[in-house]
Amino acid sequence: MRIRLDIAYDGTQFRGWAKQPRLRTVQGTLEAALARIIGSEVQFVVAGRTDAGVHAADQVAHVDLDDEQWSRILTRHGRSSHDPAGSIAGRIRGVLGAYSDVTVRRSSIAPEGFDARFSAVWRRYRYRLADEVAGYDPARRLDTTSIRGELDVRAMDTAAQTLIGLHDFAAYCKPREGATTIRTLLDYRWHRDADGVLIAEVKADAFCHSMVRALVGACVAVGEQRLDVSDLVVLRDALERTSEFKVLAARGLTLTEVGYPADDLLAVRAEQTRARRDSENSG
Repeated sequence: MRIRLDIAYDGTQFRGWAKQPRLRTVQGTLEAALARIIGSEVQFVVAGRTDAGVHAADQVAHVDLDDEQWSRILTRHGRSSHDPAGSIAGRIRGVLGAYSDVTVRRSSIAPEGFDARFSAVWRRYRYRLADEVAGYDPARRLDTTSIRGELDVRAMDTAAQTLIGLHDFAAYCKPREGATTIRTLLDYRWHRDADGVLIAEVKADAFCHSMVRALVGACVAVGEQRLDVSDLVVLRDALERTSEFKVLAARGLTLTEVGYPADDLLAVRAEQTRARRDSENSG
């Protein structure tokens, strides 16, 4: 039985999503919680592995339960219940305790063909950045990066949109052996909210390691007038990491949404994504 889980977390005290020995991670914490409920180990598959310190408002994962594990869910929740899968979220929240920095907001039986990672068609992130216009808000210190000076948000927005499209983003990614850096950047925009905080909205089919924070750092350099609007494309096409801009802190970054196709296209999308990733990585 494949279960879909919709998850939110404050990433401040986590060493990222991916499970690591002797380190507190989101995956490790959630897997341990569910293992307590069903009495055996499980493994989550996630839409996008977030780095240390990165938050999520709507992360998506799935977990496969074997017959024995599913039977334990039915037994403990009651076979007469109309939604035993939906009870999993509440039971995990109970194990995690009140005011946990991670929660499972919803759980449900996944549609046929659903794969949290490979069925996804896009991921959306938001970055919060406070310059001197917005000022420092202690209540938002854990999800907002502060920076000195005043940034030119119009120039940043213009520069961001020059990067949209299918490209090799090696210049904006931390390299990982055997991993492709070819991505489709679907949207990238900047604006100020009602409090003057600079907000970046970034959407792509997928992101490589530290890509969003590098894209943000490049636009900040434009907003500070250290780079011209046209420089970001030049740097991208050079396909090499550069010291022309800084990769910004993880605290300002939140995964806000993951998009999936209609249920009857989930399996097809997963097969296509796997095939493309295998082709890109082997090339």
